[in-house]
This record gives sequence, structure tokens and C-alpha cells, in this order.
Amino acid sequence: MAKAADKEPEGRKVIATNRRAFHDYHVLERYEAGIKLTGAEVKSLRAGHCVISDAHATVDKKKSLAWLMNLQIPEWNRGNQIVAHEPKRKRALLMHKHEILKLRQKLQEQGLTLIPLSIYFKHGFAKVELGVCKGKKLYDKREALKEKQAKREIARRVKR
Repeated sequence: MAKAADKEPEGRKVIATNRRAFHDYHVLERYEAGIKLTGAEVKSLRAGHCVISDAHATVDKKKSLAWLMNLQIPEWNRGNQIVAHEPKRKRALLMHKHEILKLRQKLQEQGLTLIPLSIYFKHGFAKVELGVCKGKKLYDKREALKEKQAKREIARRVKR
């Protein structure tokens, strides 16, 4: 019997998921983008070292470029050479120009932001799933917690 972790699409290995984003934001749309990384950063990601909770993405207004900011990938210090990189540097996102232009138009709306939802390897390439998000109000967060607790309670009663 397949477990929940086995239901991922083939060739996809999830490194990190931003659970905080689903608590703080309503996700309106999702996009997939590649990340431009150095060799040491890829090795560190493959080892599962990544902090995604403080990260966000921006779209450059002058050029058609998208950037991933505050994604923390710690330095890779194994092996005989220590290759240092800045852990929180801004990283370029690899997307088609028309996707970036569409994102720029969406982000100009009031209250929308671009948040990374997960980082994963797909067929050997590092990818990030971006979400166009709108912030939740406090009462929305409370309502979501109540629904979550109710579902848990129902699941417990069904198991008995």
C-alpha cells in the first residue's frame, strides 16, 4: 500500500516546504521556476539543508528578472575543499519572460506577494514552487485552525 510520501510525482524529491506560508497567506496561484545555484549550494540542498520560512521572491521592474530573496542555504563544508558562498544571497529564478511579465502584473495589485511554497529536485534540477499570495487576517487564521482541529477529531473517531 502506498504511503502519502510515495504519492509525489515521479522524479520529484521535496527538500523543504514552507508550512508557515499556508498558515499566513491565501495561495491564489502557483508557478514553478528553476533556481540558479552554485555547485556547493546544490550539494547542501541535496543533503536537505535549507531554511525557506523567511524567503520571498521579487520581480525586477526594469529588467524581466525574478529573484529569490532570504532563502538560507548553509555552506557546504564537507570534502577536502571548502567552497564558501553567502547563505542568504539573492538567487535568480529561471522562468520564461512571459511568465515573469504576468507575475509583475499580478504583484502590482494591492496586497499580493510572491512566496516560495516548496523547494524540490525534479529530474535532477533544483526547482521552487512559487505562490501568488494574499495575507490572511487574524480571524481567517483562527477559522483555519478550528477547521483543522475538527478534521483531526473526525479522523480520530473514525479510527476507533
